[in-house]
Amino acid sequence: MYGGSQSTLQPSAEWDGTVSQVDYYFTGEYLQNAEGIENPAPTRNAIHDDSQQPRGFAYVSGIIDPTSRLTAILGTSRSGFQIPQVAGQTPSLGLTVNGVSDFPSALINETQTQINNYGILAWQKRVGDIDFQLAGFSRYSSAYFSPGDPIADILFNGIAQTAYRQSWASGVQGDGSWRASPEHTLRSGFYVQRERSPFSSTSNVLPVDETGAQTSDQPLSIFSSGSKTGWIYSYYLQDEWKIVPAVTLNFGARYDQFAEFVSERQLSPRINLVWQPTEATTFKLGYSRYFTPPPFELVASPDLALVANSAAAPAVTLDSTPKAERAHYFDVGATQIILPGLKAGIDAYYKIASDLLDEGQFGAPIFFTPFNYQKGWVKGVELTLSYELDNWSFYGNFAASQELGKNIISGQFNFSADDLAFIATNAIHTDHDQTYTSSAGIKYTLPPYNTRFALDLTAGSGLRTTLPGEPPNGAALPGYQQVNFSIVQPIDTGIYKGWNSASTFSTCSIRSIRFAAAPA
Repeated sequence: MYGGSQSTLQPSAEWDGTVSQVDYYFTGEYLQNAEGIENPAPTRNAIHDDSQQPRGFAYVSGIIDPTSRLTAILGTSRSGFQIPQVAGQTPSLGLTVNGVSDFPSALINETQTQINNYGILAWQKRVGDIDFQLAGFSRYSSAYFSPGDPIADILFNGIAQTAYRQSWASGVQGDGSWRASPEHTLRSGFYVQRERSPFSSTSNVLPVDETGAQTSDQPLSIFSSGSKTGWIYSYYLQDEWKIVPAVTLNFGARYDQFAEFVSERQLSPRINLVWQPTEATTFKLGYSRYFTPPPFELVASPDLALVANSAAAPAVTLDSTPKAERAHYFDVGATQIILPGLKAGIDAYYKIASDLLDEGQFGAPIFFTPFNYQKGWVKGVELTLSYELDNWSFYGNFAASQELGKNIISGQFNFSADDLAFIATNAIHTDHDQTYTSSAGIKYTLPPYNTRFALDLTAGSGLRTTLPGEPPNGAALPGYQQVNFSIVQPIDTGIYKGWNSASTFSTCSIRSIRFAAAPA
């Protein structure tokens, strides 16, 4: 049982064991709190932000014979969210709905429900020098957004939309390895997935004339629906070659093809070199060509003509379909054992992307919409440090990164004409481009009762935001820090093994993180 501030309550239970040659593990939990979604206001308590989230997970694995195993994995979750609001806001669009022109923003009653269920069945087998696994999987996901009182959403957003999206995905994946010789291990695999994605929405909007002036205060109801079936096919072949005992070369290629809202394909070579001159020192160098389709369940084709001559009509009517991201990725790094138990690492990376994929939240529903920048650049460096000795352990991580995109070439109607014009000739930060991120922690186990004390820290320099009159995502939100302290005491009850008593204290110094209104 876990609980705390923001009305947090989280009971959970787990059960595991072995029967003959079958291992099993089951767990379930229920989470409720008053901060299900990030608070958009700089206040301690969010308005209208309750959340209920039951979840379950099951794992069963059985040995069929000395060379084969069958495993089943199941998971389920259902998450209900109220959408938090900011008090004291007034409608700025100058609209009137059924004679009403004002509405208390704190009373807006938007909600969203998300469901995710999945199942995997995998067969593992060894035949001589060959190991392989064949797995079938299926997944169902849905998201439903309700505006609550349509009048409020129309006054503030120009549209009150009830939106529903589903995704049904099933497929099969196979992976295998063959130890052809002591120096060569060949690996190969394939992936096939079929996904069906229905979507529907009911939008209440106000009619306007050619000048944009409202012609009636009686909302019009517009229904839109559709569905699409998509396929993904992938295959890879890789050779792990020990050139000498201290040097290992991995090289190969992967072929991907998808047929969804658009059809694309690519052959992607990869190569990676690992050199371990001593047991304490490791260097790595790698290059990969990547091909990343947009998330199929997030892509919808809105019919912009349906909202023409209404208060919800976008200023930009261009809506190109998102495409797959194609990228060159370079990586170099090293790890060093400085002293017994003390290990340090550094890793630097650089990515050059065409059709850089990003996602943004546009409108009231908490649905992310993918779009592309024509060009993108990502670079960064990560530092790690860890130490373990006797009853003490410590870790520290620091990362600096930058992601830039230029010229939006899909989903253009989600942006203003001014933003599109600026981004067409200027590279901008993506809104999740946090420059500095760090984490650290220390743990001590006190004998003889194995009492564990732990302290950890996370901190960041702040995500991007857009200030009035400034370039899109041209400024950073304030930095934030969070410190957690915990005490865990295992208790041997003689009845249930592994029964732990834990207390966790968290002190937060986090300033409000808001969604950027400009490009995500």
